[in-house]
Amino acid sequence: MTTLLVIAKAPVPGRVKTRLTPPFSPDEAAALAEAALRDTLDAVCAAPATRRVLALEGAPGPWLPPGVEVVPQRGRGLDERIAAALAGISGPVLLVGMDTPQLTPHHLRVSWDNHDAWFGPAADGGFWALGLRQSDPARVLGVPMSRGDTGAHLRARLTGLRVGELPTLTDVDTAADATAVAAAGPTTRFARLHARLALATGRV
Repeated sequence: MTTLLVIAKAPVPGRVKTRLTPPFSPDEAAALAEAALRDTLDAVCAAPATRRVLALEGAPGPWLPPGVEVVPQRGRGLDERIAAALAGISGPVLLVGMDTPQLTPHHLRVSWDNHDAWFGPAADGGFWALGLRQSDPARVLGVPMSRGDTGAHLRARLTGLRVGELPTLTDVDTAADATAVAAAGPTTRFARLHARLALATGRV
């Protein structure tokens, strides 16, 4: 079995999804972030796992479901924070972020029979998932983050391993991304909230 590890920020206005502002207000962007986080944790809780761990920047809130362990993020850059979270896991691990609320439990069902790693590319050149049969922080530490070549750099770190490829997903960074992600997962909390905000404001 696998530890499912989510890395996320608490959905605090002005601290999350700032690239959604404008067209959304900081409160609306934070509400979308909370919906995305809830959807992600729903999928994690519905998938088989040894442990379910949330590496969180900020404080947990009522959106946290039972059965999910919370650990504080440590480190400065995102690569350091991911590496620190991986250092707290032994054995197989699948890491995801909070930016792909369209993911389903099926996306999280990885097998280690013929693979040493799993890689989930993001449409913007980043990545939405990283799986390692043996958790290894060094695979991530030093990888340049939040760039169009982040995924390529991380994929290169997996050279020599038997890597399984997960589907490419769009993660939510911009308002256009939010529209695409809502369309990809129309039954999610994220999509329903996005539709209400778009209808109410006519801005998206």
